[in-house]
Amino acid sequence: MTNAPVGALLREWRAARRLSQLDLALDAGVSARHLSCIENGKAQPSRDMVARIADVLEMSLRERNVFLMAAGFAPRYSETSLTTPALARVRRAIDFILAQQEPYPAFVMNRHWDVLMANNAAARVNKFVMRGVDSAHTNILRQFFDPADLRSAVANWEEVAGELIHYLHGEVAAAPRDAIARDLLDELLRYPGVPTRWRTRALDAAPAPLLTTIFRRDNQELRFFSTITTFDTPRDVTLEGLRIECCFPDDDVTATFCRALVED
Repeated sequence: MTNAPVGALLREWRAARRLSQLDLALDAGVSARHLSCIENGKAQPSRDMVARIADVLEMSLRERNVFLMAAGFAPRYSETSLTTPALARVRRAIDFILAQQEPYPAFVMNRHWDVLMANNAAARVNKFVMRGVDSAHTNILRQFFDPADLRSAVANWEEVAGELIHYLHGEVAAAPRDAIARDLLDELLRYPGVPTRWRTRALDAAPAPLLTTIFRRDNQELRFFSTITTFDTPRDVTLEGLRIECCFPDDDVTATFCRALVED
């Protein structure tokens, strides 16, 4: 990935963003001729130009590092594990958020939807809807798409899964070199019962402002809506990809049930 010539990498991103050389040149404050020379390998961009182009192309910090290295520069943004002392304050803040969400579920995911942390309420609700059976996946999307996993307990599965696949399509389009996200999308689309129309990204479909997920076990129904918290202006690759999802009861029945689970 990091050995791609800067010109080829630039063309790939420009095509993904559907920008002409002239459009990109105007937005980045560089001549179209010079941009053409960079794409053709006849010129090398300066570090400042790499930064300006990356801004216009809305690259993630991870992709900016790749772009810098392709241009012959050292990466600018670090990638730090949440368990390291450098991110101790961040970890503490996340712990507070998860604890404050009790008795309702909350969990932390990375950029590929893998669950990194969760509060006790998430474990309690999952245990109830899954009848005590542990999930086969640590990835939220796999849980929702695998018929043998959480999907079997979601009463409005097609509505929820349709929003999730639409969101993942957008992530793949936003990061064309993210092979993990692309492979995850292909994997989800191969699960049984997935509508064929989901294979194509719906460009005219606006995401729902709030999505309600309905879990059902026997005669008990739990309804949750979620909010996603991210870190504003992150300077670390790890922090940029973190998402904290907090689930809130959509009715009094769900709120009462979650409180009762704590007592049980």
